[in-house]
Amino acid sequence: MTEKIYDLAIIGAGAAALSAGIYAGRSMLDTIIIEKDKIGGQTVTTSTIANYPGVKDATGPALIEEMREQAEIFGCEFTTKEIVETKLVDDVKVLVDKNGQEIKAYAVIVATGTSRNKIGFPGEIEYTGRGIAYCSTCDGELFTGMDVFVLGGGFAAAEESVYLTRYAKKVHMIIREPDFTCAPATANLAKEHPNIEITYNTEVKEISGDGVLQKAVFVNNETGEESVFEASEEDGSFGMFVFAGSSPNTKLVKEQLELDGRGFVPTNDNMETNIEGVYAAGDLRVKELRQIVTATSDGAIAATKAQQYVEKLKEKLGIEVTVIAKPKETKKAQPKEVKKETSNQNTSGGWFPDAMKEQLKGIFGKLTKSVTLLHVLDASNPKSVELASFAKEFSSLSDKMIYRSVDKGEDVALEESIQLTRMPSLAILNENDEFTGIKFSGIPSGHELNSLVLAVYNVGSQGQEIDAAVKERIEQLKVNKIEICVSLTCHLCPDVVAACQRIASINHNVTAEMIDTSLFPELKKEKKIMSVPAMIINGEKVVFGSKNMDEILAELEN
Repeated sequence: MTEKIYDLAIIGAGAAALSAGIYAGRSMLDTIIIEKDKIGGQTVTTSTIANYPGVKDATGPALIEEMREQAEIFGCEFTTKEIVETKLVDDVKVLVDKNGQEIKAYAVIVATGTSRNKIGFPGEIEYTGRGIAYCSTCDGELFTGMDVFVLGGGFAAAEESVYLTRYAKKVHMIIREPDFTCAPATANLAKEHPNIEITYNTEVKEISGDGVLQKAVFVNNETGEESVFEASEEDGSFGMFVFAGSSPNTKLVKEQLELDGRGFVPTNDNMETNIEGVYAAGDLRVKELRQIVTATSDGAIAATKAQQYVEKLKEKLGIEVTVIAKPKETKKAQPKEVKKETSNQNTSGGWFPDAMKEQLKGIFGKLTKSVTLLHVLDASNPKSVELASFAKEFSSLSDKMIYRSVDKGEDVALEESIQLTRMPSLAILNENDEFTGIKFSGIPSGHELNSLVLAVYNVGSQGQEIDAAVKERIEQLKVNKIEICVSLTCHLCPDVVAACQRIASINHNVTAEMIDTSLFPELKKEKKIMSVPAMIINGEKVVFGSKNMDEILAELEN
């Protein structure tokens, strides 16, 4: 069997990587994009994008999805792996994942981006998830009607403070410099907003509270004067979003690539690093302006230079260079506008647009077993009635899906069998009419539609491919109850929900319940949840933040 060697391997899947993938694909390079977590990088945490040329108004997730689809159209292969070792100096570069599997390529683009910094004031770590947050699109809704502080004066702080006004009673910006550090036009959006109050030359000295954030002490860094903000008795808490710059994700390559004193990768104008055939693109590179537009520019240049490098290398090695007259498109896509996030509200045309229905029918065409969506209906609960409308239309997309509704109290034994504790609720039953442990408390629309689709697919077919060792760990789990608190606007939540429900689909001793946090404020208050995703394990342990399958299993095994 011939050893597979890609023309180009791209580490990372943010805007720079996807742009590189598009250009590499169009240049006929056999290209693989490797991401350890989620496609999109920091762009998917951006609520509003208004300065990307040709896009007047879009969300980060919507723009990234367009880029991903475009790269896929041009033949890029995507894989989810965590690369832990690189061997970059030889003609054939070798990337090794954490399972010891190798990916080989003639050229490599490192596009691993940056991670947001923590500031380090007393209480920041302790109250993360309890009032301290780093993603406004994920957590903004949880602070509806409350005071919210935004720390920082750069692009992200200015843009996200405006976004947070849609939820917050008032947004207070705390900027340690005497003015914003971003472009005036962006700063003015915050300065001119009537519900944003800005304080300059000020930093957080410390925060505190009884389980949740309730008090913050600020200090003026010029005068030393201190001020205190305490949550009102009515609110009980407040939010504090940190936008304090970022640090490069270059740990993987620090032993081989030259880095500057801050850990960023210096390149020339062609994105070339100190190693021939290795390029750097995006925010991890030494440069002045870190924006989506500069990241995509980096990616385009890096891919173009990589194509020239690979062509010469193959000639040197005597490898035939295949020239194809047309782009190797793997599928056709109709042009469409970059769109805003899908609303979670019903419309006169139904829950699912025609194009989405066709896409979902393609997925559900692979179902081999029947799947029942069991809905316990409470006619006095508007959300329960709304869920009925949603589930009926959803189940109509496949003859393998059955919508079954029973009135609340009509069948107590059935309610006990699905462990019904909150409504609205939708439980997934398998072909033997047995509860699978998968449940949705809320309407799984918005980003959570992905979770529902995967849940049905995993129950009604062979399911997503899963590593044998991981499956064995799942099967050995003892009884675990997982409640996953989400926001329907959170792009990180579906991955956690889907992973937990994949576990439940394999081991029915595990229950995995998606909970729309906005519908259950008493749970939010009881568990002091002010950030999502948040997993409540066996009713006690609360784990905040995005987790992959390995990390979730580690939490369940402890």
